[in-house]
Amino acid sequence: MAPVPYRVRSRVVESPDSATLCLEPVGEKLRPPQPGEFMMLYAFGVGEAAISISGDPSVTDGSITHTIRAVGAVSRALHDSVPGTILGMRGPFGTTWGLDEAIGRDLIMVAGGVGLCPLRPAILGALAQRERYGKLMVIAGARSRPDFLFAAELQKWAADPQLELHLTVDVPVQGWRGEVGLVTEPLHRLSLEPGRTTAFLCGPEPMLRSAADALVAKGLAAQDIRVSLERNMQCGIGWCGHCQLGPLLVCRDGPVVGYDVAGPLLKVKEL
Repeated sequence: MAPVPYRVRSRVVESPDSATLCLEPVGEKLRPPQPGEFMMLYAFGVGEAAISISGDPSVTDGSITHTIRAVGAVSRALHDSVPGTILGMRGPFGTTWGLDEAIGRDLIMVAGGVGLCPLRPAILGALAQRERYGKLMVIAGARSRPDFLFAAELQKWAADPQLELHLTVDVPVQGWRGEVGLVTEPLHRLSLEPGRTTAFLCGPEPMLRSAADALVAKGLAAQDIRVSLERNMQCGIGWCGHCQLGPLLVCRDGPVVGYDVAGPLLKVKEL
């Protein structure tokens, strides 16, 4: 429960309300996080928040990378941290995307908005060991072009023959040549082999439900669809109960959960 001090090494503005921080240990190093896990980040004098890992899992220098959207007092303080700022960090916590379990299978990764942050380590991990997987398909949606995160990397992925990338926006602006509409639009058109496909989904809950249901309609088993859940996490280790979702404590049993487990819970409005 005691945070370890980490220093902001670099800060990159990704969109009007999001920034990527690379943090390096001041002394003690925490265990390197795996794709899908999260850390508890503490802005001294303000508070603590659960933030997903967004960095490259192959990095071995002890640094940990987070992409933070400013939506409240704590996330704003973290988002605004300049290089040299000391933050507290606990973790890693939670479940992973399960890249090892998907070896030999096709991968579909669907991100809505800032949902691309937790998926980025999985995409980079799959690209680093590309021979271990079949097809690699990535669908990312945003409100408009300026809201896409990792713009330079998306351009690189668009030109990379190792993966199939679809970008779609809700509101097109002048000069936008990509797709328009929900992430389910390119998803409906994908040709896939249900028996050998694993899907990773991250984004707002309505997007998770619609994208997962579209994949189920294409024949994917619900257990082969993994979704990243978001709830109010305060302890990170299943003690406080703030992140309860039915029988789940998301910080302990998630955030990445099979849709066979999450699907029925996401359809209950009271949860």
